[in-house]
Amino acid sequence: LFSFLNKFADLVYLNILTMICCIPIITIGASMTALNYVVLKMVRNEEGYITRAFFKSFKQNFKQATLIWLILLLIAGILAGDAFIMSYSTVAFPSWFRIALAIVAFIMVFATIHVFPVLAKFDNSIKQTFKNSLFMGILSLPKTILMILCWAVPAVTLIFFFRAFPIVFLLGISGPAFVGALLYNKTFKRFSRKKIQATVSGHRSP
Repeated sequence: LFSFLNKFADLVYLNILTMICCIPIITIGASMTALNYVVLKMVRNEEGYITRAFFKSFKQNFKQATLIWLILLLIAGILAGDAFIMSYSTVAFPSWFRIALAIVAFIMVFATIHVFPVLAKFDNSIKQTFKNSLFMGILSLPKTILMILCWAVPAVTLIFFFRAFPIVFLLGISGPAFVGALLYNKTFKRFSRKKIQATVSGHRSP
């Protein structure tokens, strides 16, 4: 019970810390990376000082995380713009075009759900980070779908049950991130072992 309450308090603090660091908007990428860095440590019972670990990852990954966030923001803006045009334009767009746009939006979410966790854990280029995110999304398809649903829960809760706002305020970001870490933890360990094995094999080859 004490361990549970301690974890709960840490998640509440981490949620508020993340929200504060997301306020400038431009820092959302670095904040989400730092959040995933800390929750993965919590899942593995490796957490120390949350604030120190959070800002350590925030600083180390700020440049890459910000660039990745801007890329995602640009893609999301284009998709949102297309959806707005189709909704309010007098031009009749074919149904297949709407379906194609919805599929592209889903693929974007599916391919990027692991981006910030991957960036928090592995040292790669931006291109490789996106590739690894897509690879992990496919490798653990059921878990990826569960992660997407977890992140959708706070938004759906606010839409239909606004009285639950205090709960969403306390755990709306760190909660889904923690559950996500529980889901992708084993996938990350398997991926880390493959990388280590590949590195060892590379050193042994002539």
